[in-house]
Amino acid sequence: MGNVVILGAGGRLGAALARNWSATGENVIAFDRRTLSLGDPDLLEQVLGPIEFDSLVNCAALTNVDYCETHQEEAFKVNGEAANDVALLCEQKGARCLHISTDYVFDGNSATPYKESDIPVPISVYGASKRLGEEAVLAVGPRHWVVRVSWVFGPDRVSFVDQVVARALVEDKVDAVDNKWASPTYTLDAATLLLPFLERVPGGGTLHLANEGACTWREYGQFALDCAAENGLALKTFRVGGVPMESIKAFVAKRPVHSVLDSTKLASLGRIPPRPWKEAVREYIQKQVAAGVWNAPKA
Repeated sequence: MGNVVILGAGGRLGAALARNWSATGENVIAFDRRTLSLGDPDLLEQVLGPIEFDSLVNCAALTNVDYCETHQEEAFKVNGEAANDVALLCEQKGARCLHISTDYVFDGNSATPYKESDIPVPISVYGASKRLGEEAVLAVGPRHWVVRVSWVFGPDRVSFVDQVVARALVEDKVDAVDNKWASPTYTLDAATLLLPFLERVPGGGTLHLANEGACTWREYGQFALDCAAENGLALKTFRVGGVPMESIKAFVAKRPVHSVLDSTKLASLGRIPPRPWKEAVREYIQKQVAAGVWNAPKA
């Protein structure tokens, strides 16, 4: 069994992959931003050059959409150029690169879920920089995979789901955008579904990896509150109100309105398809409540 390198292991998805794969017996070598920051090809070679590995998962990225919009050079350096450097290093070592990307490479104008074959048209610096990284990885060689995820949630870092529940515990009113649609991705499901792609799934290309179904941020948050209530959390409000995306003044970058990912390609590759997002959210909320994460008394 060869080594698996994970870049961005301090993030929500990277941390889940490192922990879960280590538990299954994989030899994981994990780097977070402090131990290896992307953007310096010499440092990348210095750190990873001496290490023998068969596969590498690049979860490292500049993901703050609005920050990218006002720091374009940095965004393209980290999300685009560095992705190329990582893939080239993998190719030199004969290792497989799994590059994590995003639904933001699409413009959001499609009324139906996006398939891997749909042409990306990014509408933000973040989306364009991530698309540059995708193109670089796919151009390096046929063994590498670009894996698109969206609305990632999981136990390792606070996400939208956690924020909604935390706010509902102390606030009488919670709102969320009700005119933007996507597909949530549960990190623990992603860890299970991605594991075979380290070695056993042949070929390479683009893969969508999100839980089945679609929702707005409001629907996403409302279901999280429903699950929190089912598990006895003493919420101050049980309802998430809806607001239009255009009303969020803090947004600098444009967001795709309908960026739902179609993840059915997994089944065509002989893999188990992702379960519905509501099942994943319900399990997540149950586990978080059981672990006392929100530290709130039960009703």
